[in-house]
Amino acid sequence: PKIHYISMVDRTGTKYLLRLSDYIRQAKKMKMKMKMKKSLYDLTKEDWNSLFPVELVEHNPAWKGIFEMEKKRVLEKVSKDVILRIEHFGSTAIPGIRAKPYIDIIIEIPTVLLFDEEVIKDFEQLGYSYFKIPERENIAAYMSFGKGYNLDGAREQIYHIHMCPKDNFMWKQIEFRDYLIAHPDRARAYEELKVDLAAKHRNDRGKYVVSKTDFIKKTLDLITEEAS
Repeated sequence: PKIHYISMVDRTGTKYLLRLSDYIRQAKKMKMKMKMKKSLYDLTKEDWNSLFPVELVEHNPAWKGIFEMEKKRVLEKVSKDVILRIEHFGSTAIPGIRAKPYIDIIIEIPTVLLFDEEVIKDFEQLGYSYFKIPERENIAAYMSFGKGYNLDGAREQIYHIHMCPKDNFMWKQIEFRDYLIAHPDRARAYEELKVDLAAKHRNDRGKYVVSKTDFIKKTLDLITEEAS
């Protein structure tokens, strides 16, 4: 019988061929393993990378509306004393470039409510799972929430919420977003970088994110230079 192969990329970015039967066997094994996991908190780093690999898709103009609907749901549930500002950022907020089909949202909250248990409960009631993002380099620790990650592999819209006071460096992401929208050539260069990194780090979400840091920093430096 004819043997079918599929193209794969390992963690070093090297392409290789895998027999389709072996791929199906590995997928079934992973699915059985995930059935033993009860929540996102049970997942290891390897589980995250296997279940939710880096996959870019063509830009979808509907992403803007999806964000607006989720924003409406959040504002209906959570007090405006908690949410001071809510913005759509990341590549799904930049028209015309490929992106992971996740809706990234950043929410400004008062400093006094950072890591507040009642705020966490409000978002858990909206279907989100809470994760504390530890301090790293020049970014202070902040609150993060995720929704749409299914352990059974079923596809659902994924949302990431990044929640922090206005002085957190994460808010520089809005400047980055606006600059790429205003400068399509820079946005295309970012897209090309992402495509290359997605091929190299398909199953290493951390490396994919870290490898974009230099481009983002250089873009923020351009913004500062042009403003002076």
